[in-house]
Amino acid sequence: MIQLLSGVQSTAAALDAERTRLNVISENIANANTARGVDGKPYQRQVVVFESALRQAMNSDGTQPPALQVARIEKDLRPPLEVYEPGNPNADASGMVAMPNINMHEEMADMISASRSFEANLAAVKNARSMAQQTLAIGRH
Repeated sequence: MIQLLSGVQSTAAALDAERTRLNVISENIANANTARGVDGKPYQRQVVVFESALRQAMNSDGTQPPALQVARIEKDLRPPLEVYEPGNPNADASGMVAMPNINMHEEMADMISASRSFEANLAAVKNARSMAQQTLAIGRH
């Protein structure tokens, strides 16, 4: 059988992976000022780790490209930021407050990158769909 939309499966996997990345980034931004979480510690920035895995449905000739997928979401190991705020209820005896290790500029740059990657993959799906429709239109004539 002819596969008209051959790259759509790997592109769909990349779309899903970038969506996960955008969700994690937005969670980081939302918790940028969370000095105490459920565990009593400041929120720790999370990062998405991608991996490329061959699909089990790979063609017998090995032409199917590897699909991008989320391997795991892990915590950033950078230490929390120490900020002097003596009036903060979370401050220790010296007036220092441990704040999340989140750099808003880094998060915004990551968000722009993930958004552009998402848009590029979406454009690839639209182009594949358009080419398939044109191929079918040629067959009708």
